[in-house]
Order: sequence, then structure tokens, then C-alpha cells
Amino acid sequence: MDEHADPLERLVASLLHEGYALYPYTPGATKNSTPTPFGILYPPAYAAREPTTFDHLQIECILVAPADATVEASALFLQASGPRHQAVERRIDLPATPVAEIAAQAVERTFAGPSTSDDGVTGRVILSGVLLAPTPGFESGVWRLKLRIENTTALLPEEAVALDRGAALRRSCLSTHALLRIGSGGPGGRFISPVEREGEFAPDIAASKNVNTWPVLATPEDDALLGAAIFLPDHPQMAPESHLNLFDNTEIEEALLLHVHALSDGEREAIGEQDPAVREMIARALATGPAEILSLHGRMTLKDPKPAKGGEPIDESPVSPFPFPAAGPPIGFPFQDEIPGEERIEVGAQVYERGGKVILRPGEKGNPHDKMLHGRIATLERIFIGYDDRVYLGVTVDDDPGQDLLRESGRYLYFFVHEVEVL
Repeated sequence: MDEHADPLERLVASLLHEGYALYPYTPGATKNSTPTPFGILYPPAYAAREPTTFDHLQIECILVAPADATVEASALFLQASGPRHQAVERRIDLPATPVAEIAAQAVERTFAGPSTSDDGVTGRVILSGVLLAPTPGFESGVWRLKLRIENTTALLPEEAVALDRGAALRRSCLSTHALLRIGSGGPGGRFISPVEREGEFAPDIAASKNVNTWPVLATPEDDALLGAAIFLPDHPQMAPESHLNLFDNTEIEEALLLHVHALSDGEREAIGEQDPAVREMIARALATGPAEILSLHGRMTLKDPKPAKGGEPIDESPVSPFPFPAAGPPIGFPFQDEIPGEERIEVGAQVYERGGKVILRPGEKGNPHDKMLHGRIATLERIFIGYDDRVYLGVTVDDDPGQDLLRESGRYLYFFVHEVEVL
């Protein structure tokens, strides 16, 4: 998708392919022998076999809006179109409809196909609503909307019993996502966060039933709600460094790019023969240079204390650890000077300074790595104060042969002040 497209559409397009192909394995590998997405809507007869499988997705959410505010709904999913993980994108849209009309009569649309031989999917999308709390005059109020996406694909009884998971996936909606948006140009409105647990809407949210999805607020204006197939926070965003639709870019995009670059030409050619989507992903990954890969290595947002009233505004924009141009970092680039943190800080009677020496005392009740570091001498490289006012000390271990590499790449081990002893 175009990098200049609507941010929400970019996010949805990326999530749609999460797990599409775990990694660009060669054709003989079994890991991608069947699709591996979340958000699966199986045929009803197959879904009934297990309590952990579903034939539908359902969102119930709270909307505060005038009666004439319009709501649009979309079902987005992948449908198997060939061997292994090959699939095509499907999108079923419901027209923009005033919320009062939705409450009076549900809006419904059925869908079918495409199919190959005995494969194929049929289903329906239903949007309904109810007015919970009108304001005087009934001009606006609080509404509960329910969006339901169903797989209605019919199976013969004997077929349902004999069907294995791979065959069932070919008759399923894969990576199913739901999207609700308030129509533009109207009176507007806002969705209430489905994860809200306090405030005046908490009882209505607690009474809402969501099935096979994780709904979150999807825009800064709260005029869109996304039913995701994986856990997300409210207002999720794509990192500007992301190269989009790499099938794992919500977790390990950097590792995937490095993996593609490490493949031989023969391996890349064999992998690319499996699926046009995988072939296009490999081409995009190969086009990345060292600077672009390093830019995926991490992101921090540094915030100074709020200025006094009438003072200069503070720049709170995210800071990349690797803000060099596309040509790459100059020789001897001082990574550590880009995000310095504090030079010196006092905690009680103890002083901590960048460049100072400490003995690591994480204790012996932690994980095995902590036990290995206990008693080691380290250099203080970073001192940060978190939003919770806790002090975070970034160090490199002096006798670690890889400390220079960690320092140059800005990767440190972090400890609290009670876990170190100043030398």
C-alpha cells in the first residue's frame, strides 16, 4: 500500500497480513504449509467441533452521537486462493447509514466466493444498534452498536467430520478484521474505548460482548473503531520506519529484513515462486539498505519537564536512535550522543554520573541472566528518568567482549538504582 495512504487503512492492510507467511521459508519447509493467521472464522459445522474455534466475529461498542450521524462498517479478511498460504484480500462494506436507522432496522449484506473446485466461502455482515440513553429531545444519545461477521459456508455432515484443519482453512475467513467509522461530512460523534474500565460508560462497556476479536479506538479523533485479530492498544500507529506488509512487521520486522538479506539468490528465487505476495515482499526487503534496517532497531520518546506558564514549548516528537541520512552513518558516528539522557543525577545521598563505574547487584532471585551479572563491574552509559519518576541506568559490562558493539549500536542493559553499587 502507498505510504501516503490513510494511516488507518495502512494499519489495517498491515494487520491483515500478520502471520500470512511466518518467514520466507523455502518450498519444502512445513512451517508455511497452511496459513497461520489469527481471527479465523471457520465453517459452522467445523467450528462446532471445538470450543476454541468460531464461525463468527462480533463487536459490541458504545457510540455517542446524534441520531442522524452516519456509521460505515467493513469486514476485511483473507481467503485462501491456492496451496500453502496463498490468499486474496476480501473486503465487504456496508453503506453509511444514520445510527437511528441502524437501531430501527439492522443493515445486512451477504457475500460469496470466489471459489476453486470445492473451495469457497459464504457469509454475511450485520450491523445493528440500540439507543441506550437519549438526551432531551432525542437529538443525540448513547448507542450500543453490534457488528457481526459470520461464515455461513455449508458443509455436509460427513464432510464436516472428515475435514482436517488445512481443508477447513480453505473454507474460512482468515485474519478477519472489522472496522466501524463515523461518516464524514455529518454531525459527527465518538466511540468510547472498549477497554475503558472507569467512568460513566464503564457499566455499558462491561455489558458489551465481543467475540473472536479485540476492538480498540483507531484514530486520534475516536471516530473509528478497529476489531483487530491480535491485542493492540487504543490508537495504534504504524512506525514511520516500517516497510509495511512484511507479515511480521508488528513484532520483528528488522529480523525479517536481515533474514531476507542473508538468503542466497537461489533460496530467494525458490521462495518467490510460491506466492506473488511473498515475491513482492522479498523484493521490497532486498531494496532496504543498512541505514533503513538500523532505523528499525529501536525508538525512544524523550520528554523534558513541562515549561513554566508562558515559557517556550517543548518538542516531544519521537527520537530515532539512528537519525542518519539514507546514505548511512559516517565513520565513527557517535550513536550515544544522539540520546544523551542525564549527565548526572543524585538519588538520596548517592551520585550517579555518565561514564562512572558501578557493581551490578540485581540479586540472585531473578532470572539466570541476572545471576550471571551479579557482582560484575559495569560502566554507566545512560541515565534516564521515566514518566513514573523512576531512574533507569543503562550500562555496558566491562569484561564483556561485545561491549564496544553494544555501545556503538546504543544497546544497553538497564537497572534501577537499588540494583547497582557505585564504585
